[in-house]
Amino acid sequence: MRRRPPPPPPPTPPMAAQTLLLKLLVLLLLLGDATSVSGSGEREALMKFKAAVTADPGGLLRDWAPASPDHCRWPGVSCGASGEVVALNVTSAPGRALAGALSPAVAALRGLRVLALPSHALSGPLPPAIWSLRRLRVLDLSGNRLQGGIPAALACVGLQTLDLAYNQLNGSVPAALGALPGLRRLSLASNRFSGAIPDELGGAGCRSLQFLDLSGNLLVGGIPRSLGNCSQLEALLLSSNLLDDIIPLEIGRLKNLRALDASRNSLSGPVPAELGGCVQLSVLVLSNPYAPLGGSNSSDYGEVDDFNYFQGGIPEAVVALPKLRVLWAPRATLEGELPGNWSSCQSLEMINLGENLFSGGIPKGLAECENLRFLNLSSNKLIGSVDPSLPVPCMDVFDVSGNQLSGSIPVFISKNCLSSQSPVDDLVSEYSSFFTYQALAGFMSSSLPLGAHLTSYHSFAHNNFTGAVTSLPLAAEKLGMQGSYAFLADGNRLGGQLQPGLFDKCNSSRGFVVEVSDNLIAGAVPSEIGSLCSSLVALGIAGNQLSGTIPPSIGELSYLMSLDLSRNHLGGEIPTSVKNLPHLERLSLSHNLLNGTIPDDINQLRSLRVLDLSSNLLTGVIPGALADLRNLTALLLDNNKLTGKIPSGFGNSASLSMFNVSFNNLSGPVPTNGNTVRCDSVIGNPLLQSCHVYTLAVPSAAQQGRGLNSNDNNDTASSDQQNEGGNNSFNAIEIASITSATAIVSVLLALIVLFIYTRKCAPRMSARSSGRREVTIFQDIGVPITYETVVRATGSFNASNCIGSGGFGATYKAEIAPGVLVAIKRLSVGRFQGAQQFDAEIKTLGRLRHPNLVTLVGYHLGESEMFLIYNYLSGGNLERFIQERSKRPVDWKMLHKIALDVAKALAYLHDTCVP
Repeated sequence: MRRRPPPPPPPTPPMAAQTLLLKLLVLLLLLGDATSVSGSGEREALMKFKAAVTADPGGLLRDWAPASPDHCRWPGVSCGASGEVVALNVTSAPGRALAGALSPAVAALRGLRVLALPSHALSGPLPPAIWSLRRLRVLDLSGNRLQGGIPAALACVGLQTLDLAYNQLNGSVPAALGALPGLRRLSLASNRFSGAIPDELGGAGCRSLQFLDLSGNLLVGGIPRSLGNCSQLEALLLSSNLLDDIIPLEIGRLKNLRALDASRNSLSGPVPAELGGCVQLSVLVLSNPYAPLGGSNSSDYGEVDDFNYFQGGIPEAVVALPKLRVLWAPRATLEGELPGNWSSCQSLEMINLGENLFSGGIPKGLAECENLRFLNLSSNKLIGSVDPSLPVPCMDVFDVSGNQLSGSIPVFISKNCLSSQSPVDDLVSEYSSFFTYQALAGFMSSSLPLGAHLTSYHSFAHNNFTGAVTSLPLAAEKLGMQGSYAFLADGNRLGGQLQPGLFDKCNSSRGFVVEVSDNLIAGAVPSEIGSLCSSLVALGIAGNQLSGTIPPSIGELSYLMSLDLSRNHLGGEIPTSVKNLPHLERLSLSHNLLNGTIPDDINQLRSLRVLDLSSNLLTGVIPGALADLRNLTALLLDNNKLTGKIPSGFGNSASLSMFNVSFNNLSGPVPTNGNTVRCDSVIGNPLLQSCHVYTLAVPSAAQQGRGLNSNDNNDTASSDQQNEGGNNSFNAIEIASITSATAIVSVLLALIVLFIYTRKCAPRMSARSSGRREVTIFQDIGVPITYETVVRATGSFNASNCIGSGGFGATYKAEIAPGVLVAIKRLSVGRFQGAQQFDAEIKTLGRLRHPNLVTLVGYHLGESEMFLIYNYLSGGNLERFIQERSKRPVDWKMLHKIALDVAKALAYLHDTCVP
């Protein structure tokens, strides 16, 4: 029998294991000391960051104190598992923004992954040491005032988000950004970066890039074709730069692209049909006359205008994009007919193709765009009728003004207005909200009195529409007490009478505007208008054939701000009920047959700014209380039968800038106010005392048709002798007319060259063929115009055909065809640098239309020859007309009309025209 072995003795730790354990304990102690040292260094770096902050009104860094035991608990500071600072994220709020400098000490936070300080007021240089943070993933310093640039070499190769938008950074966009393999979002918008967009941005490193915003800088050159390699790109925003060339066809390879904004540059060429390959595209902005989206801290940002000038029209492939929601391309020189196939437009919400050169009719296929809420086709060359199946009643904005449309304004088919079925998209919402706001704001500033607010408008103005308007194209659910609406159909051939249906939805709105001036509407103003439309804000029926009297119920329109019934056949007296319109700012009843007196209590209209009662049959005296209206800027009472004195209170009026009581039967002294009551504003009153308000001469009785009766015959005789004695000096009106005429010519020429001389970078263009002899025509004059016909008609620009010369070249008379004369302005080629920008400017000017401006018919642009083609004016220029006044008598009213027309042209160029 075998014996069992004895149990083994208990194990004892070997010497090696004891030594290992001891080393581990020592290492832990050393690591703890190291962490303590590291934490101390990071705390010091954070305190240096705070020290560089000079203002902290919100107390965002109040708890950052050296005595605080744990800096990882400070607001805005996040630490990792080992205690190192991994994120510095200090969020601002209104009134809670940090000011001061960005301390370079943040670069001591070697483990930093997130540095986010957006929308503060940090200024000074962007510390170069920041770019050495190798672990940095997010760098967001947008919305500050930082200066400097981005270095050519970057150590932070792990960056995923780089947002430096809305600062004052400059220099070039480094090619190294294209080598960051994980970069998803790159925004350098609204800075002062210059140079070209590097091709490397579309290199192998852009495979992850989803958002690229370089808008609002001074970038030049073309859009890199390599960007077509950024397969994940969802937003490409390049607006408000100095980019030229074309939109690359390679952009069509971006299957995930949702937004493309190339507006406010100098791009040319056709809109590529290849964009139809961007199957996810929701926003396409090719041009944009509005101020840039989002605002800017850069002083240069707002100076860049939109000079994109595309050739051709909108490709069918673009409107066939299934997810397209915003198509925005106004003033882009697009031409041809509008696309006919809109079968895939169910997502479309906004279309703006206004102020282009489109012809043909409005496509019936647009009726399939059930979600369309904004359609602007204004100022084109569209003809035909408007399809009643278009979803106009559901649109916030429908504008077809300034075309050649005809037929009647249809009664649109009633439809339920669908709520948008499109998914929520912040980028799309940002664009649509911005464009809608700007469109409504621009419309209100140009068409409505101050203080009026709109949520929608429909404009059929300045076409050839006929018939009567029996109802408004507006769905009831679009209004409600929160909505306000404007209907415009002025400048047509509408007839019939004012229908009650024109106001049938008025009382269900917060504000209502009706503008049907300059038509053929007859009959009377509805007697019950006060109850028909109690929320009426503005009513314009000027220039029609209205008769009868102004109904007293007009005084029930308690929200009325503007009433224009001028240029009709209205008679009777001005109803005293107008005193009950507390918000009325503009009252124009001129050029009617009104009689009676001016109501004494009209001074109760405390908001009144403009009162025009001229060219009526009004009698009695001018109420002295009118001088008490503190907001009144224009008072026009000329061409009536008023008697009595001019109230002396007008001599003390500080607000009145336009005053005219000419051609009445006023008597007594003229109030002394050289700024308001001037001699030329009281002419044609035989019983007025001599006008000595200021020293400018007044035309003689022979020249003005009616003389001022003076108690001092020597004054009148002296004036006549001066005018009849061959004195070549000009009086104030003549000087003003000459100055205005010169100003118009100067402004037109300045508009041609302004952009070229103010560009901050030299424009570039591809070499043009010296043999190019193309003539671009903006307006058809009935005969073809070619380079050869111009040269032949001017006798090769022979001096015998020269009719004038100026600083930019000589002007020649040219008979293009028998009886067809034009004026050719031959430009000095050496005076213009940058033919591409010149080409864009001229195309912009070619779209300007105003009855008091000479029309630009066309132009030619070549390397050795440049000329403009204008309508020929056989009567000569205004300056010569005025100079020849001493040789022939000119009716004063004609001079007055000339001055007004010159003023209208200048006002259009200065206030209305946006080239």
